[in-house]
Amino acid sequence: MSEIHPTAIIEDGASIGEGVRIGPYSIVGSNVELADGVILETHVAVAGHTKVGSGTHIFPFASIGHKPQDLKFAGEETYLEIGANNQIREHVTMNPGTEGGGRLTKVGDNCLFMMGSHVGHDCQVGNHAILANNATLAGHVELDDFVILGGLSAVRQWSRIGTGAIVGGMTGVEFDVIPYGSVIGDRARLAGLNLVGLKRKGVPRDQIHALRAAYRALFESDEGTLRSRAEDIAEGAQDQPLVKSVTDFILEKEDRRFCTPRSED
Repeated sequence: MSEIHPTAIIEDGASIGEGVRIGPYSIVGSNVELADGVILETHVAVAGHTKVGSGTHIFPFASIGHKPQDLKFAGEETYLEIGANNQIREHVTMNPGTEGGGRLTKVGDNCLFMMGSHVGHDCQVGNHAILANNATLAGHVELDDFVILGGLSAVRQWSRIGTGAIVGGMTGVEFDVIPYGSVIGDRARLAGLNLVGLKRKGVPRDQIHALRAAYRALFESDEGTLRSRAEDIAEGAQDQPLVKSVTDFILEKEDRRFCTPRSED
């Protein structure tokens, strides 16, 4: 029941679900799995041990699952898993994992990857993420749910970006970004909270007020370290899910650096 153009190349061993459409001159490798309803437009190349979830739509000239851009990669068997109902636009590149990063790059559901965006090896991308044109993730980046990256932004390897955060266009992210944070600048600085995103999602006003108060306590105080302030706030945040997500993010791992507010150079 699939529709495969006669000029497409489907290698032996590839798994093709029901209702899949594969356009002219697209190539599907022998270890690729396309779930039901996947659409590959013209000139799409899917390689490696790659799984593409149901309903995902991949546009022309995307390169999915090819060898990671890591000089340490020695041809080991690694994987790329893409979830359901994603929009992967023209010239997007997604690389599989490496042995040094757990061998797996994983993308969630309902994401939008605009033209030219890149997901590097061993990245973990949550659900409902949006990468605008030419936004790039280096290796080992963790993107939580509902993150938005502006056009031409870049995230350094091993960085984490918390749920609901937004990164401005042409911003270089060197350090972790707290959940619901908003960062801008050629080297990212924390510019406040993603209040527009919170309001669009209908988050109750009292939760937003609590989050703003926690933000001020975390970043407008000189007492103690950021970690010690987060520990103090966490004690009273059990009934405030947004605040708790921020303090949990800060306290989850030690020896992390975070984007903080600062004046421009």
